[in-house]
Amino acid sequence: MGDHSHDHDRPHDHDHEPRWKHDGVRVISGDKLDPNTAQTPGMFRQAAINHARVGAQKIWAGTVAIEPNAKTGVHHHGELESVIYVVSGKARMRWGERLEFVAEAGPGDFIYVPPFVPHQEINADPDNPLQCVLVRSDNEAVVVNITDVDPVEQPEEVYWVDPIHKHPHG
Repeated sequence: MGDHSHDHDRPHDHDHEPRWKHDGVRVISGDKLDPNTAQTPGMFRQAAINHARVGAQKIWAGTVAIEPNAKTGVHHHGELESVIYVVSGKARMRWGERLEFVAEAGPGDFIYVPPFVPHQEINADPDNPLQCVLVRSDNEAVVVNITDVDPVEQPEEVYWVDPIHKHPHG
């Protein structure tokens, strides 16, 4: 065996903590989210996963809450891609240079927002808050709020028609 037998005694070496103990899987409690992130009027963002909190390099995740009947300011997220998952409530998304397109999403639906697309989130439910989970493709919370949009009054509806979501007028 020679001098190498002590290698097998590593579990008893308390000076050497396991590699992933403090640097592995992290659980961020829902009541410990961080509101210190870029905000847009009309919505409340809270960060759960970002570089500051867990060292995330390539993604940002958190929650968004929008009060009943409220709509956010128009904004985009620069080069970032965003995915929104609706937990509860009724989301209406408007987007485009003049917010000329619109689609709605409900609990269990995913919304994808490409880079640089001007958009506005609307809570289409007059009685209940809209609760969403948000994931972005970079750890920076880039938000560019746009103030000079001239929105069309009646946005053109874009229906998400698939085997689950039938055309609302069909």
